[in-house]
Parts: sequence; C-alpha cells; structure tokens
Amino acid sequence: MRRSASAKAKDGKYPKSRQRRGPGRPRSEQARQAILGSTLKLLGANGFSDLTIEDVAAHAKVGKATVYRWWPNKAALIADAFASNTTPQLHFPDTGSLRTDMSQQMQQLIRIFNSRRGRIVSAILAGGQSDQELIAAFRQRFLWPRRHEAYATLRRGIGRGELPKHTDMDLLLDSLYGPIYMRFLIRHAGLTPAFVDRLCRLVLAGASARRK
Repeated sequence: MRRSASAKAKDGKYPKSRQRRGPGRPRSEQARQAILGSTLKLLGANGFSDLTIEDVAAHAKVGKATVYRWWPNKAALIADAFASNTTPQLHFPDTGSLRTDMSQQMQQLIRIFNSRRGRIVSAILAGGQSDQELIAAFRQRFLWPRRHEAYATLRRGIGRGELPKHTDMDLLLDSLYGPIYMRFLIRHAGLTPAFVDRLCRLVLAGASARRK
C-alpha cells in the first residue's frame, strides 16, 4: 500500500526529500564576491560615472537581479566593494600606546592610498561630489565603522592618561586624517611613513599637552 503524500516519519517530521524549502534560492557567497571584485575592477578602470549595474553583472557572470538582491543601488555596491576589500587591513591595533596604535593604522591607510586601490578612492570621492547617494554610502559603509573603531582607540588612550578626559575626539581625528586626505587629493607632497609618524607626533602631542 502506498503511503499518503502527507505521511510523516516516525519522529513526526517529513522526510528530507519532502521537506519544503524556504522561498527563493539560497544566496551564493561566491557570486557575491564575484560582484564585489568586478565592481572594483570596473571602477578602477572606468570611474564612477561610466560604471553600471549591467556591466558589473556581466563581468561577474550573474544576472542583474542577483546584484540588486544585495545592494539597492550603485552607490551602496561601490561603497561595500571598497569596504570589503580594505577593512581587514584597517583595524586598529591595541599595543598599549595610543601613538603607536594610531600610527600603525594610518600607515595601513596610506599603503592603500598609494596602491592601485587609490584610484578607486579617487573615483569614489570625485563621484561623491555630484552624487549624494555615493558619498552617503561611503560615509555609512566605510568611514563610520572605521571612525567608531578610532573612538574606542582614543578612549583607551584617555583611560591610560595619554589624553585629557574631555578630548574632542572628532576634532582630533579630523586633525589626524585630514592632512592625509589633503595630500592624497591635492598631491602637493607625498604620503610617506615618515609623514604619518611626524603627523601623529605633532597632533597627539598637542592634544596631550592640555593635560598639563
């Protein structure tokens, strides 16, 4: 006698072959990584204005709908692609010294700016001047996560007595990173390890002097 289609196994569960799947296909991490990689390649080669979701999908060998499954627009895709490619190198260490922590992270940042990925940063910053979605996505998906890590690093320095308790952390971070972005964009001088070391020493010495 054939079992009914609704028959269950002894444990009360449907056999695996008959269990229902959830709606939609499972998302492929391989496809997601292919999309992010294609975005960076096309952005570095063509710039922001000429980059399209259609081109990214074709380069990654996926459907356009697959791209939109993860990202609502081109701006979010570009910001995530850059963040995913650079974030692992930009975490702040915890060496017990504020100046060492900041200097090491800033050294990593200028390595990225001086590499081929610097062209991608240029494309994002240039495109963001006319596209508010892009600069907003860059702030939300790349800048603010790094900023919150930096806050934690500064708070450790405050806890060790290296900075005053009421340090303006935003002003301090702008003073540290602003000159890096200025040299990167204006190119009036080089982004070198020696420059970062002098910058950290000068800014943090000025901030810590308020304790005296």
